[in-house]
Amino acid sequence: MYFNVLPLVSIITPCYNAAPFISQAIESVLAQSFGDWEMIIVDDCSSDDSLLIIQEYARIDSRIRYLRTDKPSGSPTLPRNMGIKEAKGRYIAFLDSDDIWLPNKLSDQLKVFEKSEVAIVFSNYEKVNLDGERSGREIIAPCEVDYPLLLKGNCIGCLTAMYDSALTGKIFFKEIGHEDYVCWLSILKQGYKARNTNTVTALYRVSDHSVSSNKLKAMRWQWNILRNEMDLPVYKAVYYFIHYAIRAFAKAMR
Repeated sequence: MYFNVLPLVSIITPCYNAAPFISQAIESVLAQSFGDWEMIIVDDCSSDDSLLIIQEYARIDSRIRYLRTDKPSGSPTLPRNMGIKEAKGRYIAFLDSDDIWLPNKLSDQLKVFEKSEVAIVFSNYEKVNLDGERSGREIIAPCEVDYPLLLKGNCIGCLTAMYDSALTGKIFFKEIGHEDYVCWLSILKQGYKARNTNTVTALYRVSDHSVSSNKLKAMRWQWNILRNEMDLPVYKAVYYFIHYAIRAFAKAMR
């Protein structure tokens, strides 16, 4: 059943050579208890069967659309931005092609948007292995996040984040390390807040080869974001970077 001429939620999914996983991602969206959405999948010139799988789902369900980049971009930034540009929904959400949403994801988040004027709603999530087997290892985020807290490190998982474009306008990603983090910071820097549903709504597939697994590179990215993207003076950047480093060390020790 469709509730409006335009969908309320636009789900952006970048995809590159994700044939083993993309069906699970799409099926998890189809299983949502809330149905007023569109899913825009942007294929980054995959060389496997990803596009064929996507096309079949788009043929079956008109809420699923797909785009394709002109050439491989090498990161999710361009595909995400293409999806955001084409999005028709008020709320913009993100799901990578190898991750999975739980059926309560959209409904839980929209309830929070209805009750409070926040720009971003996010949630907790659980890590799974490459086979999608649940580990019980939940990543618990703060109940509410503002700009100063977010400067201490990214606690908003991209696979759980949804922003209200009616408040913020369409916010696009930069071609930069930790591009999702910069997006959330740019929104909260305007004085908005982000709120957690305090529920687990997504499953994050862990890979040893994931970009975020390179700790030294991540630290360089963090410093660049604080100094150059957020334009903090050195003393403030050092303050927030120390908080980030302590948190990263504690996380690595778990």
